[in-house]
Amino acid sequence: MTLTPCEQIGKGMGELFECSPMEGYTRIRTPYLYPDGDVIDLYLTDHSDPPALTDLGETLTWLQAQTVATRKTARQQRLIEDICLTHGVEFFRGMLVVRVRKPEGFADAATRLSQAILSVADLWFTFRGRTAASINDDVEEFLTGRQIGFERNEKVVGRSGRVWTVDFHTRTPQRSALIYVLSTGSRATSRRLVEHTLATWYDLNNLQVGPEALRFVSLFDDELDVWTPEDFGLLEDLSEVAYWSRKDEFVELLTG
Repeated sequence: MTLTPCEQIGKGMGELFECSPMEGYTRIRTPYLYPDGDVIDLYLTDHSDPPALTDLGETLTWLQAQTVATRKTARQQRLIEDICLTHGVEFFRGMLVVRVRKPEGFADAATRLSQAILSVADLWFTFRGRTAASINDDVEEFLTGRQIGFERNEKVVGRSGRVWTVDFHTRTPQRSALIYVLSTGSRATSRRLVEHTLATWYDLNNLQVGPEALRFVSLFDDELDVWTPEDFGLLEDLSEVAYWSRKDEFVELLTG
């Protein structure tokens, strides 16, 4: 007797997976959870040969919901593709997909797809845990490699008398610049970081005039897709906006 896919999964995984029919698919509720506690569901297509298990794009939707941006960064894209390759899963049009070519392979396919989903969802922690200190170390290494002289964490007194800590003060034959690096993995703090940088540039703007005028550069760590166009716009009036993913343009601001 031929077993149904749900029976195959139940035979291989016990009662950990629950199946229920829905239009065009069989939904398979797994024992796995997204980091916020939501249950991970898989979907078995009823209209393909061979049958396929997919997440219907729910994993990527969940990941994007943790940030304010609607697009993946290039780094996220690469990490997702690497995860899929590791687990033998296809990444197609935003969906994670596993084709099941033999009935006895349903349990293995469900496990591999679930593990891939968990790994992709865990990318949230990867980007959320990235600190400003780590990106500043990367910037320091980059400036050193380009032979651009700099001082790090320089104290600068503003017009108000307040002392501000600027991430980098660079010096080249063409000009000098003050750089503030904006990096956070939290949507809740991204706007506050922008506003702090804006206040810094406003209080120091007297340094932008005169024969030794400094260039102000707001360097966004855009590998973390927590920023909005409004964040960039707020700093464009008082500084040059640079993006860590466009390092050549960043260098031009410091040397041009």
